[in-house]
Amino acid sequence: MGRLLTILFIITVSLNVACNRGDANRENEVNGKYLKVNGHKLWVETLGKGEPLFLISGGPGMSHGGMHSFDGLSDSCMLVFIDNFGRGKSDRATSPTEYSIKQDVLDIEGIRKALGYEKINLLGHSYGSEVAQLYALEYGQHVDHLIVAHGFYSGQMWQESNDNWNYIFTRQMPELWDSLMVIRSKGHCSSEKIHYELYNQFPLELVHAYCPENKFVRLDSCSSTFNEEVYYQILGDDGDFVIANDISKYDIRADLSKLDMPVLIIAGRFDRSFTPKLSLEYKKYCPQAKFAMLEHSGHNSQIDEPKIEFAVINDFLSSWKN
Repeated sequence: MGRLLTILFIITVSLNVACNRGDANRENEVNGKYLKVNGHKLWVETLGKGEPLFLISGGPGMSHGGMHSFDGLSDSCMLVFIDNFGRGKSDRATSPTEYSIKQDVLDIEGIRKALGYEKINLLGHSYGSEVAQLYALEYGQHVDHLIVAHGFYSGQMWQESNDNWNYIFTRQMPELWDSLMVIRSKGHCSSEKIHYELYNQFPLELVHAYCPENKFVRLDSCSSTFNEEVYYQILGDDGDFVIANDISKYDIRADLSKLDMPVLIIAGRFDRSFTPKLSLEYKKYCPQAKFAMLEHSGHNSQIDEPKIEFAVINDFLSSWKN
């Protein structure tokens, strides 16, 4: 799931994830440019050759940078990295109210058209899975394959994730939790600096990592990796505790069975954000999908088990056809 803490994990990638090439070589192979989409300049990068796989970042509010942890897939397809409106190198809104899930979906469609692809493959990670699933439901005729990586299907699922995070924090970091409760007792909420600076002190490894010993390096040339205005506009002012706004209205459970393209659901056994209990519900709501539970992964299988996850994805893209 999102939250400002997520910056430390999703925008970084494991040394083990690499494409078996050095960072310098990878950067030389990345092609980046601006596209004019829906009246805004959006930053897009490509890496590799073959059929396009659009990668949609989490957060909400993350830049494309963390999605370079999927670079290992570039040997088999063309990876398309996207900074949605308000993220990374892309244009910012004049008012936070311009940010919405609908706008994120429109960004993807506009970029598809601008790049001239009739059909695309989609991979959405965490919050990005919401955008990917909504895009597939709205523009299914343009989707060859849909990959939901550590994703979610409703605002209720996100709220349960919030509750689980906070439950863990109360048990593992009670001293810090007590300090946070003092701040909240004075009326401060998640989106206020005094609140989120304290909340960000909870170790992310408690909820995201399977193997905290993994070392990470930044592979993003963009200095602006996260936009909290996007995050709190979509989740609500107190989004780390009680969701509101767009995310609270999101529920596609009744629609998932209508997806007629091949669908892959990826979950991690040690994901304390979107837990296995919640993720396994996809089997009920989207019974036609291929489901992969990675047994030694947290919220980022592309970091914890890249070889296994990439093999699952490559097999899915090559063998699962309409």
